[in-house]
Amino acid sequence: MELERHEYDVVVVGAGGAGLRAAIEAHESGARVAVVCKSLLGKAHTVMAEGGIAAAMANLYPEDNWRVHFRDTMRGGTMLNPWRMAQLHAQEAPDRVRELEDWGALFDRTADGLISQRDFGGHRFARLAHVGDRTGLELIRTLQQRTVALGIDVYMECTVTRLLTDDAGITGAFGYWRESGRFIAWEAPSVVLATGGIGKSYKVTSNSWEYTGDGHSLALQAGATLVNMEFVQFHPTGMVWPPSVRGILVTESVRGDGGILKNSAGNRFMFDYIPDFFRKETAESEAEADRWYDDKKNNRRPPELLPRDEVARAINSEVKAGRGTPHGGVFLDIASRRSPEYIRKRLPSMYHQFKELAEVDITSEPMEVGPTCHYVMGGVEVDPDNAAARVPGLFAAGEVAGGMHGSNRLGGNSLSDLLVFGRRAGLAAAEHALKRMGRVELADDALADAGRAALAPFEREGGENPYTVQHDLQQTMHDLVGIIRTAPEMEQALARIAALKERVANLSVEGHRQYNPGWHLALDLPHMLIVSECIARAALERQESRGGHTRDDFPASDAEWAKTNLICTPTGDGGVAVRHQPLPQMPPELAEIFEETA
Repeated sequence: MELERHEYDVVVVGAGGAGLRAAIEAHESGARVAVVCKSLLGKAHTVMAEGGIAAAMANLYPEDNWRVHFRDTMRGGTMLNPWRMAQLHAQEAPDRVRELEDWGALFDRTADGLISQRDFGGHRFARLAHVGDRTGLELIRTLQQRTVALGIDVYMECTVTRLLTDDAGITGAFGYWRESGRFIAWEAPSVVLATGGIGKSYKVTSNSWEYTGDGHSLALQAGATLVNMEFVQFHPTGMVWPPSVRGILVTESVRGDGGILKNSAGNRFMFDYIPDFFRKETAESEAEADRWYDDKKNNRRPPELLPRDEVARAINSEVKAGRGTPHGGVFLDIASRRSPEYIRKRLPSMYHQFKELAEVDITSEPMEVGPTCHYVMGGVEVDPDNAAARVPGLFAAGEVAGGMHGSNRLGGNSLSDLLVFGRRAGLAAAEHALKRMGRVELADDALADAGRAALAPFEREGGENPYTVQHDLQQTMHDLVGIIRTAPEMEQALARIAALKERVANLSVEGHRQYNPGWHLALDLPHMLIVSECIARAALERQESRGGHTRDDFPASDAEWAKTNLICTPTGDGGVAVRHQPLPQMPPELAEIFEETA
């Protein structure tokens, strides 16, 4: 087998914010580092995080601090978050933002020259450091520029298909060049997974083609565990028209800067959906909400800024009740709330997105929006302090890592999460690699097996079409494991997934290995199926509604389930099993924070 080989200390799989931050830290710790990405450098899903980076910098509200941010994050995750991850995240996020500024990031400023911070759902204070509505793009630009300046090797348009291990842990990774189909292997005692999410398993998603659950699946196959896979975040506001752009994200900044949600009757319906848990912090009348926008010291938030799961369920309820827009969504109106100049200045990307893709001028008319699969809270189970998975030498950061956000992620926490834990993963990966004595070796039989598995679709004739299988999987997840779930539907989904596994085992592709999209999809589909099975099995097991997981047959939250995380483990026959794991006990000094009123 023709095979290109390379040797490094740390291989980072994924070139989004988490991957680049990990690579930078590993390099600065003295490790030889490579970054491998399915697409081009800079084409990362981090750019979809448009609103800002959540960090308690107190630039607008002096009373904001890490303790309040910690409390908001834990409440948003309905207390399923590992307390240590939420603590580290809240404490370190401000330094990571200032670090970006030191590296050249250009943030919007307050009148007195500080980094500007905006309001977002679930955050008590305005704490999202932002660059218009292009914050993720600026973050990637900054990290990419630093990565290139440091001379870190980057393998673009290159897909990892398997992690390689021995009795001591990770030994490297195997993959192929997408353009030529040639195989490539990296010897490395440390691998950092930063591959993002799983959205392409769903029919309507804000995620682009790269998000096929590679990292989740690779980790599981290598012997790691996944946590919280039942919790999938449906962002409340994706584009619903025209069909070609259905699901594309409409940033929460629109609501943070004054946008309101209305049904087809013109009613501002979110006042009807305020949960008791948030009632004391949420405005309960339109007049009260409008006062908040004029005098933000009020701190009684408009209901449009409830956590994303609450807003998504409310929109879903309005549409199901027949009060939706002509195209199956609701109206998001900022035109009646803000001047055209304000909108074009604060939301330039949204203005151009709707103007160019939907022929809608958001300065004069409302947008049609609806829930879209956006983010998975579940992922690789990691140690909070060093982002290490259960396999020695394997680390994970960003969306592929689970736990940090509990049952539901607050907007803005994704960018601060990937910065905080991307840095910690890179540091720990370098330390692990540099402590290991001697060079790791890749077993010839493991390489040969990985090569055979990758080429198998070419060996079959008259088998299943990858695109047909993907369509059927996406329809299954959309219909049966979506926003609202029931036991019979999820059992049906698992039966369909089992049948799809048999069809995937019979995939066939035509043509050659040179840039062959059908082959690429054939190699992605096993990842998508195993991740979909994890979501469905964990969702069936959790018999309550909590955060990003809503059971129509168990509509209430259960205090006993609040003590438990669900862990997906590999069964050895290509399947997964689900076990219960008690939450770690929070120290008294952190528990006291939830009694504070600030």
